Amino acid sequence: MQNNVRYENIWLVGAGPMAEAHADVLKAQGRKFTVIGRGEKRAAAFEASKGVPVLRGGIDDVLSETDFCPEYVIVATNVESLKDNLISLINRGVKNILSEKPAGLNLPQIEEVNDAAEKAGVCVYVAYNRRFFASVIKAREIINEDGGVKSFNFEFTEWAHVIEKLDKTPESLKNWLLANSSHVIDLAFYLGGTPVEMSSFTGYDDGWYGHSAVYSGAGRTDCGALFSYQANWRGPGRWSVEMITSKHRLIFRPIEKLQIQEIGSVKTEFVEIDDSLDSLYKPGLYLQSRAFFEKDNSDMISLQEHVTHARLYEKISNP
Repeated sequence: MQNNVRYENIWLVGAGPMAEAHADVLKAQGRKFTVIGRGEKRAAAFEASKGVPVLRGGIDDVLSETDFCPEYVIVATNVESLKDNLISLINRGVKNILSEKPAGLNLPQIEEVNDAAEKAGVCVYVAYNRRFFASVIKAREIINEDGGVKSFNFEFTEWAHVIEKLDKTPESLKNWLLANSSHVIDLAFYLGGTPVEMSSFTGYDDGWYGHSAVYSGAGRTDCGALFSYQANWRGPGRWSVEMITSKHRLIFRPIEKLQIQEIGSVKTEFVEIDDSLDSLYKPGLYLQSRAFFEKDNSDMISLQEHVTHARLYEKISNP
């Protein structure tokens, strides 16, 4: 039972590392917020680290004890809990929700949340914070000046030998492309457009990764850009995105940095960017948070759009 609680108009659901990163940003922006955790261990660790009290028991326990409805909620729980937490908040009447990706454990769960949100008239956004990296913002400026992306390629190789040792459920590992690799795929489609045609191929399905471990594909986006992708979770590699305009090749490798190649040259150079916010806080989180609270959705992905992308991820994962 939560006694004598003063509920703030912003709720942060979760008390793990991602919730801590959100708390850093909320505090820096001077926003008052209520934190709702579930287990005692994580709640106590959060309080010790951030100096902010945590309500125990999880979102359903808290909702059962109050009629209060916050204006904004950030859901930063583990992937297995996202769907149930989101639907509970939608049913309470919360109108502005930012969910950590991918808003559900799998495509059916994401579709279920989206159906509930549409019926209730709730605005749900999915937190793909790489859209707000300083490197990405600078690249968008260059892309716009150059007249758009003509073609692009990306790689979403995961280090399977590392991931298989993480404390993750088999179901979460089975959907790892959606739960984690979708960060780089979303970024590629955010910069280059949403696919309207795509052919996908996969190989090697003899591990924890569910459908496959090697991926290849190509297609065309609604911006007219041609693209290709590949990933091999059984071999070495890393995330990368390359966007090609009529004047430049823009290279994200790593994603936090931007390299540029001029037409007529083989030389690549790092672009000077102001990444101070990405250095102070988890990269992309500060500007994403500001956009959410200011209701500037121009660079955010709505749950409806995310459903479309999740169906593409499903095709990439299991053609």
